[in-house]
Amino acid sequence: MVQIDSPAEASGESGRYTLRPGTLAAVVLAVCLSQMALSVPSLITGLIQQDLAPSSAQLTWIVDAFFIPVAALELGFGVFGDLFGRKRLLVGGAALIVVGSAVAVLVPGEGASTDTRVTLLIIGQLLSGIGAAAIFPTSLAMVAAGTHTTATRARGVAVWAAALSIGGFLGPLLAGVAAKIHTGWDGNGNWRWAYVGVLVIAAVSALLSLALAQNSAAPEGRSLDWPGQITAALGLFALLYAVIQGPESGWGSPQIVIAFIAAGVFLVLFVFVEGRVAQPLLLLSAFKNRAFAVNSVVTLVGMFGFLAIMYSTSIRLTTVQGFSPLKSSIAYLFFGGIGFVLLPLTSKLLERYNPRWVLFAGLVLIGVGGLWFAGVPASDRALGSIVGPLILAGTGSGLAFAAMSAVAVNALPNHLAGMASGATSTFRDLGFAFGPAIAGAVALGQAANEMAREVAGNPGLSKAYAAFQAAPAHAPADQRPQLEAAVHAVASGPLGANSVPATITSPDGQVIPFNPLKDVAFQALSNSYSHAYVLGGVAALVAAALTLAGGRGGPGETHLDDDPHTLDD
Repeated sequence: MVQIDSPAEASGESGRYTLRPGTLAAVVLAVCLSQMALSVPSLITGLIQQDLAPSSAQLTWIVDAFFIPVAALELGFGVFGDLFGRKRLLVGGAALIVVGSAVAVLVPGEGASTDTRVTLLIIGQLLSGIGAAAIFPTSLAMVAAGTHTTATRARGVAVWAAALSIGGFLGPLLAGVAAKIHTGWDGNGNWRWAYVGVLVIAAVSALLSLALAQNSAAPEGRSLDWPGQITAALGLFALLYAVIQGPESGWGSPQIVIAFIAAGVFLVLFVFVEGRVAQPLLLLSAFKNRAFAVNSVVTLVGMFGFLAIMYSTSIRLTTVQGFSPLKSSIAYLFFGGIGFVLLPLTSKLLERYNPRWVLFAGLVLIGVGGLWFAGVPASDRALGSIVGPLILAGTGSGLAFAAMSAVAVNALPNHLAGMASGATSTFRDLGFAFGPAIAGAVALGQAANEMAREVAGNPGLSKAYAAFQAAPAHAPADQRPQLEAAVHAVASGPLGANSVPATITSPDGQVIPFNPLKDVAFQALSNSYSHAYVLGGVAALVAAALTLAGGRGGPGETHLDDDPHTLDD
């Protein structure tokens, strides 16, 4: 195995670090793994809801806990890879996903409290998110730094983006298959098998990277910049916390107001610090380049739109319509599988045309797909009715993932590949984090209000709900825990109310009315998630419009001045 400690020692033309097949294979598996770890929870939210009985906010935190460290730490990991070697981060990131998945697998059973079980699952998600935060920018930097012509860069970035797409559908597929395993855990606890699968793949990824990946670095002009690292991480964490927790605690509550203020203060401090340190974490002058600056905004807004659509689809299929995870994973074959099928075409498009136009086309397809989704009612349970919007959104995401990465790394010189990769990964994953948080807040807030109005305006329904809430107090002792869990789930919000059946069957075969809010919750969620689809579709179309203002970014573009403090267009 050949170890390469710096770009100058790598094999290739003029002694430059050149991407080798073994390194590309390690990168592909690591990126695929990270995207699988990211997407697995989306398909098992229904099982987690039934097993752990979390509140709507807790369920959002379980999904978004992965995104918080990814978005907050990617800039820093881009620097760590430049300074200390990217191979170390590829291996270490996969190892952290092993640990995070193990924590998720070891979440205790029904004997522990809901809060304890949810907290442990969130901790596992956070650890896996830290691992992914190391892998995403590091892997893209390895591709960018090791490709030196338009053709090789286009092919490398297209392969990297295809790995994202592959992970995007393999994760849900793994979750769907795991949900069919009915050994090892009781009840709905078989969602843990999905994390067992991620754990195994993460271990293989770590070993493959250790054995095959070249090491590369670009320490020139880079430093740890601890003030920048700390202010960026704290600012982004506070912002994400406020956005995720706001719907549960109330946007005007003291803790949310304080979090928004803290986010503003730390992000302003970050800008202040970066303009004054000798070797900044993020070169603010890079944003003088129109292509890089606009692409950053487009990446944030466009990926928010895509994740709003993707998250709404996962909630629609699993939690609202009650499809099994395996059946629901079919949707992700379109979301991610099309990107893999399009790999040869995407590579050619990036090589022959300005990636900005490829990005524009991808975002338009995502936007139109989201608006199409909004017009298909949740009462229509046929998967065929959503194949059209799935194809549009999946095709658009396959083009957009590759194009936005190509614009970012093409806009800056190769020795800043780590910074360009870290920046575009940060904006992409901020959009990913905001998508479920904001779309979920909009949809669940509207659904909760609609349910409250329906109960208040219907005396018969209100009386039935009061009787349902009082049922545990009058039930036999052996039935009381199950009834209390059902009442707690219905009271937790629209998703919980929809998860408890409207009727139950008695031991003698009689059908007995049970949850009076089941149908109300289903209808409210159907209406509200249509609005979430509209939000995602409009956001993607806005990002597409912004792309037209993006300036350069095409093949053959002259790179920026290599002086890190005079990065002018």
